[in-house]
Amino acid sequence: MAFLTVNGLTSRYDSSKGPVYAVEDVDFTLEDGESIGIAGESACGKSTLGLSIIRMLAGGKTQGKIHFDENSILDVDENTFEKTFRWKKISMVFQGAMNSLDPVFTINDQFLEILKQHNFDGDSKQVIADAMNSVNLDVNVLKKYPHELSGGMKQRVVIAMALLLKPKFVIADEPTTALDVLIQAQIINLLKSLKKSGMSFMLITHDLAVLSEIADKIGIMYGGQIVEFGSSQEIYKNPKHPYTQGLLQSIPTLKGNKPTYIKGIPPSLLDAPTQCRFIDRCPLAVEKCKQLPPKFKTKTGYVQCWLYEDK
Repeated sequence: MAFLTVNGLTSRYDSSKGPVYAVEDVDFTLEDGESIGIAGESACGKSTLGLSIIRMLAGGKTQGKIHFDENSILDVDENTFEKTFRWKKISMVFQGAMNSLDPVFTINDQFLEILKQHNFDGDSKQVIADAMNSVNLDVNVLKKYPHELSGGMKQRVVIAMALLLKPKFVIADEPTTALDVLIQAQIINLLKSLKKSGMSFMLITHDLAVLSEIADKIGIMYGGQIVEFGSSQEIYKNPKHPYTQGLLQSIPTLKGNKPTYIKGIPPSLLDAPTQCRFIDRCPLAVEKCKQLPPKFKTKTGYVQCWLYEDK
């Protein structure tokens, strides 16, 4: 049963030069217990997509449909969303979260502030202890200030904050960025453990290797659009969009294959072009690519590429 369905999601920022469509016409569905990975280059719209779902897009406007747990969450008023959904059913680990902890308050004080913000009236001490236990941190950490913790411990603290009210769906934006390899492995193992317990994730990252460990489905973003969506197995074993193929070919392998890179730069999202967003960098571009492609169905999802029009 689908517990998260996104249809035609479009988010824009208004600037002095015109509208910037950071996310445009995004569709995907997750079944109960599934997790999704969102991958792509910097500034392709990954973070905006996550912020749009949790309705924390500062200065932006969102249109489309998001059905979560049988509720159309873009249609409910802000007060209802805050009381019913945000942090209770959907939470987020923000990009650069390690630096978002307030340096002048203890970890415990910052947990209490979240509970107060969301009008929690239960046993706060037990809820905080449960959250700390879920990320394998001793409760003694609660007495410490952020500067007294290592990078890995701070990252686990912010994940614990996202888990505080036991949400069903957690959006994790670059949770392993700026961590060394050993700490990255700890965080990945933590997310895998939480997934086994029944929690669903949206994992936003530029690291396709990380997604292979956690995601059941993957959306490849380029120029504000999901240009390919499907099962993790299909994306890795049979990538269809030339951009997806380029991303995978840029990863070093144990076989010693020489990585390649995608030439050129991403398109501007200011007054986004009406042609295929990848046309200027695509080695397979044809005349029809001067039109924006629709979504062609694949075995487990879709691909936005004219090469698959008749397949």
